[in-house]
Amino acid sequence: MSLLELIQEAQEALSRLLHNLFVSIRQLTRHTHSRGRRTTWRTDDILQREDGPLFAAEIGSELQKQFAILPGGRGINGSPIIVFPEFPTFSELEEEEIQNVLSYLTSVPSVAASGVGFILVIDRRLDRWAAVKATLLRIAGSFPGILHLVLVLRPTTLLQRTLSDFLFKYNKDEFKMKVVMLSSVTELHAYIDPGQLTTELGGTQEYCHDSWISHRTAIEAFALMVKTTAQTLQAFGTELAETELPNDAEATTNLLHTHTLKKDKMKEDLQVALSQGGRLLECINEPLQTDPEYNMTHDELENLATVQRLLGQLDETETAFDDFWERHRTKLEQCLQLRHFEQHFREVRAQLDVTLERLSGFSEVSVSPVHAEHVLRELNGHEEKACEVLDYALSLAGEGDRLIENSHYAEDSIRPKCIELRGVCEEISSTLRSKKSLLLRAMELHHALEKASRWCEEGIFLLASQPVDRCQSQDGAEAALQELERYLDTAPLHTLTDRSAICCQYEAVLTTQLRDQIEKVFQKQSSVQEMFEKRRVSLKKLAAKQTRPVQPVAPRPEVKSPQSSPNQQRKERRYSADNTICKKVESPVHNGSTRHASLSEEEENLAVLRRHVMNELLETERAYVEELLCVLEGYAAEMENPAMAHLIPSTLLSKKDVLFGNMPEIYQFHKRTFLKELEAYTDYPELVGRCFLERMKDLQIYEAYCQNKPRSESLWRQCSDCAFFQKCQKKLEHKLGLDSYLLKPVQRITKYQLLLKELLKYSKGCDGCDDLQEALSSILGILKAVNDSMHLIAITGYEGNLSELGRLLMQGSFSVWTEHKKGHAKVKDLARFKPMQRHLFLHEKALLFCKRREENGEGYEKAPSYSFKHSLSMSAVGITENAKGDNKKFEIWCNSREEVFIVQAPTPEIKTAWVNEIRKVLTQQLKACRDASQQKSSDSVSPTPTSNNSSISLSPFRSSTQKNQKKQEEKKVEPSPISDTNSSSSPKHKGWNKASLSVDASEENDGYSSGEDPMNSDPEDEVGKKLAPGKYTVVADCEKAGPQELSVKSGDVVQLIREGEEGQWFVKNLRSSKEGWVAEANLLSLISESKSSQSLSSSDDSVSGNLSTSSSCSETYTSYSDIKP
Repeated sequence: MSLLELIQEAQEALSRLLHNLFVSIRQLTRHTHSRGRRTTWRTDDILQREDGPLFAAEIGSELQKQFAILPGGRGINGSPIIVFPEFPTFSELEEEEIQNVLSYLTSVPSVAASGVGFILVIDRRLDRWAAVKATLLRIAGSFPGILHLVLVLRPTTLLQRTLSDFLFKYNKDEFKMKVVMLSSVTELHAYIDPGQLTTELGGTQEYCHDSWISHRTAIEAFALMVKTTAQTLQAFGTELAETELPNDAEATTNLLHTHTLKKDKMKEDLQVALSQGGRLLECINEPLQTDPEYNMTHDELENLATVQRLLGQLDETETAFDDFWERHRTKLEQCLQLRHFEQHFREVRAQLDVTLERLSGFSEVSVSPVHAEHVLRELNGHEEKACEVLDYALSLAGEGDRLIENSHYAEDSIRPKCIELRGVCEEISSTLRSKKSLLLRAMELHHALEKASRWCEEGIFLLASQPVDRCQSQDGAEAALQELERYLDTAPLHTLTDRSAICCQYEAVLTTQLRDQIEKVFQKQSSVQEMFEKRRVSLKKLAAKQTRPVQPVAPRPEVKSPQSSPNQQRKERRYSADNTICKKVESPVHNGSTRHASLSEEEENLAVLRRHVMNELLETERAYVEELLCVLEGYAAEMENPAMAHLIPSTLLSKKDVLFGNMPEIYQFHKRTFLKELEAYTDYPELVGRCFLERMKDLQIYEAYCQNKPRSESLWRQCSDCAFFQKCQKKLEHKLGLDSYLLKPVQRITKYQLLLKELLKYSKGCDGCDDLQEALSSILGILKAVNDSMHLIAITGYEGNLSELGRLLMQGSFSVWTEHKKGHAKVKDLARFKPMQRHLFLHEKALLFCKRREENGEGYEKAPSYSFKHSLSMSAVGITENAKGDNKKFEIWCNSREEVFIVQAPTPEIKTAWVNEIRKVLTQQLKACRDASQQKSSDSVSPTPTSNNSSISLSPFRSSTQKNQKKQEEKKVEPSPISDTNSSSSPKHKGWNKASLSVDASEENDGYSSGEDPMNSDPEDEVGKKLAPGKYTVVADCEKAGPQELSVKSGDVVQLIREGEEGQWFVKNLRSSKEGWVAEANLLSLISESKSSQSLSSSDDSVSGNLSTSSSCSETYTSYSDIKP
């Protein structure tokens, strides 16, 4: 039997009980019409009546007058007795009062007793006949019930008794009812048993009218309460039965809550009714409790039985209602379970669809082992998420099975959903297994191809590493032949043998690209085996006859032991191959054919090396793109995921652009453009320089990334331990944190120059050699610009616009002394005796002096900042290349040496590079000024003999005497040969946009003139450099370069004894008493005469700073020396 049928039966049972309950209530509240008609009950609806009953509470005032009472006695035939006690003012009562009281009193006895008829006892013993007659007439006209007999105790006075006897006989027919006139209570006892009469009528029945009224009021109130409760129960039962089940879980929950509250209210009302009925029953039984021999009247017995029956029916109704509610509650709970199940089904079904869609997007085809591993790793990560969804789905299906086992009414709706969930889960699991299997097969094939390709490359390295000179001897040839034989014995373990078997075995994962790779590997194997065969033939011929060994041109590192690791062997073989290739080119071979074969083999080896470098470039580029994608999807995208929002700390909110910089832009460039263009040069590695040159401008996006790196690393250090990064790293299965991957772009841009150097080394004489050289220079230029920009953004306190100073040429740390003139006296700053540590930035238009400030922290947080201190316009400066006393010093001055900066570089090489760069800037400015002056002279109408003075005054170089001015004017200003030689060390940034130079030709530069030698035009440089025997003070340290040379330190006093050959002087250190030879060139920069030994010397401690990587492009990379590409 279904739950709905059980609920229907329970509702019918409850209705029957309620019907019986109303019958009992009707017995308590029965009434008649005022005209003697019975109350009409509607059988179809016990809750409605034509006329409402009268209650004691409504006519309490009329009942209190006590002109008519119902003491509960019965006549001999069981007729109820109504007594009309003495009431002198009965005639003054209103008709409505009499009618209400009589109607109420006649409604109290049972239906059976009322049907026999009532006996009226009218006591008028103290009244007059007129009053008796009036009473009888009024009763006859208003009595609502059936009258069986009217007994009248007539007046007892003689006159009134006589009148009553006479007049009663005369007026008897007027009363229209059976009336018996009694003279005394004794005669009354003949009609009614004294036990049914009150003591006022000579009977024994005890009657208290007030108690009777209170009992009747309580009984009627109880009946009314039971009636109200029954009506509410029936209405609530109807509401429950007619309630439609909601379609969502929330509405079902609300409905269950509402019905539960109503049920609790019904239960409270039932309990109140039962409690009141119990008290009423105790009140009715109270006389029996005080007097066990007390005899209840018929009315009391009827009331007692009715109340008892009513209480019993209430108990049964409560039980039936509880059963009905339990069934209804079960139905609602099952409905709620169904709605939850349907809601969860919709959610998990959507998740299953998304999982299936994502799974279908995973390709089982891979282009490389790295790609296959990446896809498999992503698939494993997706499998973890999918397993969570699958477990949830299967758990929901199990929940549906339990609902069906518990006889859920919606079994037909639940069962198909469970079947559907299990079907989709099986489909996802099957697809996962299939894709994983295919990826594993693809990885297996990739590894086999990679293994075979590696064997071929190592074989080529082996061929290239065999020295030609040793192979000329019989023993060498035999050893080389045995080495080849041993390597060929390893072929079955590493190479692929059957092309058709491979294609058949891996048919499920073969793509066009994979087929091409298989074909290339087999071709490479064939080529390598052919090369080995040719070498074997050659070596066998050499081993068969004694050949005079060829003397090698240069020593070669010996071949390492075979027991070393494969990677070490591969590096050694490459190194040996490079040396061997060079030796082959230089070694004289007398046999023309042998030389031709050797050159052909050399070219082939170089081609193999180029392909090896190109493969490394492509593989690392693909891995780089995959790593960027992994970071952007696994970290950056998750920052926008609402499900992860609670894990993101407040310091990281809205900081995605700070943390990742322009990494999305870098990824898009490499993914969509650069990788595809590099792959186009797979077979032409020597031409890949063109690709770099074409995309050089795009590669400048790394400058913005590097500039943002300090901010990114600072933010990372604040949030590195947060749960968000840990969860993302766990999902991605990364062993390293995000900071390692944020460093990838920096590592990648530095890796390119290494790979280009390798390609350039193996591409000498090829068509694309010039492009490779230019691409390398441009990449180094980018690195220099990146590094310089990192320093520029750290400058603080400069009020102008740095971009207006032109391109940054060089930057580095130096020790600086300053001096300036006041009037005719030269004043030295106090700081001259202790050098200032300054970081110089050389721009095209200005030279900035800044103070370097190290920051506390790690990594980029420890990057220095620079406080701006001073600037010099390049149009107003001059230089002195060699400052007296130190080959690491030079001077920068302005305004006719009114302000001089003595700059000491960390090394002489750095000093030379800076002097050359400054000289180039000044020369360009001088040339620009002279061109402007000559143009102005040619445009002049009448030129004067002094028309060239403008060019002289604008020269940035200072002359020693005025007599050289004319000579210098006639000379063409050119950079010296030394300048050209040194400037070649400074890189030429091909492909790099240079800022245009501008010189204000009209600016007045007092005290400027051009000397004979622009770089040595300062008077201090005109002092003779010829050494003579004597005592000198050392102003710089010098370590000995040979066993016979002497080492000295700053501050030592030395004596020059004699001059030797080849510019050597025999010197004695008077402090250490040691003697030795020192080169004259070194002495010129190391010593000064003891008479002028007050000249300043600089110790090691005064030299600060390291070589700035902006001094040359090749040194730019060294700024990232702590980063392994």
